Amino acid sequence: MTPAYKNLCAKLGYTFKDETLLRNALTHPSQDRSIQERGDKKVSPYERLEFLGDRVLSLLIAEWLYEIYPLENEGELAKRHASLVNRDCIAEIAEGLSIADCLQMVNAEDLRRGRVNILSDALEALIGAMYKDTSGKDGAHQLDGLRSIIAALWQPFVHRAAAPQDAKSALQEWAQGKGLPLPEYRVVNQSGPAHAPTYVVAVQVKGYEAIEAQGSSKRDAEKKAATLLWQKLVGV
Repeated sequence: MTPAYKNLCAKLGYTFKDETLLRNALTHPSQDRSIQERGDKKVSPYERLEFLGDRVLSLLIAEWLYEIYPLENEGELAKRHASLVNRDCIAEIAEGLSIADCLQMVNAEDLRRGRVNILSDALEALIGAMYKDTSGKDGAHQLDGLRSIIAALWQPFVHRAAAPQDAKSALQEWAQGKGLPLPEYRVVNQSGPAHAPTYVVAVQVKGYEAIEAQGSSKRDAEKKAATLLWQKLVGV
């Protein structure tokens, strides 16, 4: 395994049992001498893994959104899903993994011109390879590990897309979705002159540690505190 491959696997937190799958996922069709011809068509292991990874990613992202947004309807979930599985988002994650350093291609100029598409395809192929690599002798797949990898990679993006504008409402919805009482707010401190007061407000959801924030008004401090607690609870 090359140093670039080792670095990629370290970033993923995943070790391949079948390194052939890893190589296939990172060998662009332009470089793959093992492509088999079927009549007038060519069968590319890379493209087959890309096809599989695209579907696996879509499912795991959909499942994740379903769990962390219990009060959103189908349309809202669909918008979030679309923003997380589009090529720009996938390519940005691929950049963070330095997939370009591992990708085998004939022409580096092709990568420069079509970088977003190529990197997003490569990451999908890599996901397909990890999915196949988890397959047991009976054909069953262990998805827990792959779920964790996808969640870790997409964590910085999951709440950035279509994030709620009203943090207090978002926090309330989160608590209700967990079957918990409404968040409680309390003024911890008020200081400063009457024309320019400063408020410190604490907010708490039952069973979780309270968080404080400071604002120029009670409402402002409550909003900031709600934002901080909501971000902590959903793992932003």
